Amino acid sequence: MVVLVKPSPQLGSKAMDGNQHKVEANVLLLGAENVGKSALTVRFLTRRFIGEYGDIESIYSHIDKTDGREISLNIWDSLYPQSCETTESISDKQLQWADGVILVYSICDRSSFEVVRQQVRLIRQTRKLSASAPIIIVGNKRDLLHQRAVSSEEGRLFALSADCGFFEISAAETYHGVLLVFHEILDLIKESRALKKGMIGIKGIVRSVSAVFGKKWE
Repeated sequence: MVVLVKPSPQLGSKAMDGNQHKVEANVLLLGAENVGKSALTVRFLTRRFIGEYGDIESIYSHIDKTDGREISLNIWDSLYPQSCETTESISDKQLQWADGVILVYSICDRSSFEVVRQQVRLIRQTRKLSASAPIIIVGNKRDLLHQRAVSSEEGRLFALSADCGFFEISAAETYHGVLLVFHEILDLIKESRALKKGMIGIKGIVRSVSAVFGKKWE
């Protein structure tokens, strides 16, 4: 089963690619080590599950077509520095690069859930990420229910309180759940851009009307 909660749409994201037939989006993966970030990414890109990875930080590119548009998705699979302060676990460069963020924890590891909670607070406090950039929280390793340390309800309620999306999946068991996560973050990014574009249009109309009628309104 895949558990999903959608965050509410907000305004103020990066501008959309001028080419209406091509969309590029940058997705940042955060979370503690050994929670399955790389497994999640590789499962999405190749449909294969690989359980073991070294300490490698990578940016992957994936091109697909949806609704007649070419989608270029860049995925930054980040490392969580060992023995680091929370404030050092996410760089300003990462947040300024990202159009959306996926935070991953293991449902079998409560400390990894606490890392996600801390990273969400850090993102909200620093405001280096665009106010409209969506955040999705993913509880991974659902196939290991007998080792569960974080309940589905706790993860879902935290995501709701932080206005984040939420999934519980098993990257090991199924490709479908992983696909839903990445399709959802892409859909949310497109929604936030559409809202921003609409607001820019409205502000332009208001400025034009003010320029014409401003003196009469004073």
